[in-house]
Amino acid sequence: MGLFTSTSFSSLKDLYVDQLQDLYDAEQRLTKALPKMRDAAHSQQLKQAYDAHLKETEGQVKRLEKCFKLLDQSPKAKTCEAMKGLIAEGDEMIGAKGDPDVKDAALIAAAQRVEHYEIAGYGCLVHFANRIGQHEAARILQETLDEEGAADKKLTAIAEGSVNKAAAT
Repeated sequence: MGLFTSTSFSSLKDLYVDQLQDLYDAEQRLTKALPKMRDAAHSQQLKQAYDAHLKETEGQVKRLEKCFKLLDQSPKAKTCEAMKGLIAEGDEMIGAKGDPDVKDAALIAAAQRVEHYEIAGYGCLVHFANRIGQHEAARILQETLDEEGAADKKLTAIAEGSVNKAAAT
């Protein structure tokens, strides 16, 4: 938000639309970042996880577009400063030098920060959508929330199952 601008919310629907716009931008940014993270990963399992999540993220963008349509609005992105920062941290891990296994652990940590941000955002959106009577949108958003939770668990399994063990040796 700029120095001379302010956001105004007259209703929960206003907040809901604002948050839809924020996550719409976040997901679009993530579709550009995930291929870079995949390319930087050493672990084949981690590369596959990034590829799978890229496909999911592309679907999540389409779901957000459906939510805008349910409001009779055109999809519109609002710059997501949080995702910009999380991706910048991810870029730092992508460019890091050193042991490839440790770098994979760093890439997972960066990716999980993104997942946790998305889980928080989608959790709020599901609740807001239900409260304003957008029950179909809430169902659509819940599907994405479930995917984000599964992605986080998958990253944890990769970290605990192989990457962190390799990094510790």
